[in-house]
Amino acid sequence: MITIAVANQKGGVGKTTTAINIATALAAIGWKVLLVDLDPQGNASTGIGLAAPDRNASSYDVLVDQAAISECVHHTKIPGLDIVPATVDLSGAEVELVAEEDRAHRLSKALKAHTGHDIVMIDCPPSLGLLTLNALGAANTLLVPLQCEFFALEGLSQLLQTVERVQQRFNPDLSILGVALTMFDRRNRLTDLVSDDVRSCLGNLVFETVIPRNVRLSEAPSHGLPALVYDHNCPGSRAYMALARELITRLPAMRKAA
Repeated sequence: MITIAVANQKGGVGKTTTAINIATALAAIGWKVLLVDLDPQGNASTGIGLAAPDRNASSYDVLVDQAAISECVHHTKIPGLDIVPATVDLSGAEVELVAEEDRAHRLSKALKAHTGHDIVMIDCPPSLGLLTLNALGAANTLLVPLQCEFFALEGLSQLLQTVERVQQRFNPDLSILGVALTMFDRRNRLTDLVSDDVRSCLGNLVFETVIPRNVRLSEAPSHGLPALVYDHNCPGSRAYMALARELITRLPAMRKAA
């Protein structure tokens, strides 16, 4: 079971949209996918169609009460895609866990004991706190959505420093799967400048596929559907399908299994 953390401490970069649509694309090719929502806002849970009253068991229970993943899994409308949702209770998890010795390893322990899925995608909160550390400690690899704007570059450097510290202290096997450029607007020259800067610094770590600004990507969550289901032919959906194909080529173990 491969675990991918989708993380960037800057909010509004398309992190949840990326997690939902990549998870949907992987489920569409026949893999059993588990999406773990670690953001107290619960946007991934809402965007996949799971209403707040239906989240009777959540990632809060996994982290704080050490419930088994299987007890917190909810099926979605998408065949092959399940979710461990988030609730607002998760916002207090960092405070409740602060005195626990294994506070950064709760999710890792839970996932190691879990079977039944081929791949796990973790939607992280927009911060580098304990919730994100749990995700990075549990993940095999990291997918970084990066908005094409100047301030996003500063946030990326902070995230890469955190990854290095996690590798040294918690998870030496953590790798970076790639950086996905999001909200790409070819009409804006700054977009091209940021893209060029990121590619010159990170080289092949940056995916060739870019995710454009697209109103259908923004509309889909309000219908409780991934964009790939809401409008599979819009430019945003086509871009995410291309990104998923490119991502799969970077997962040789999964490609062989498929």
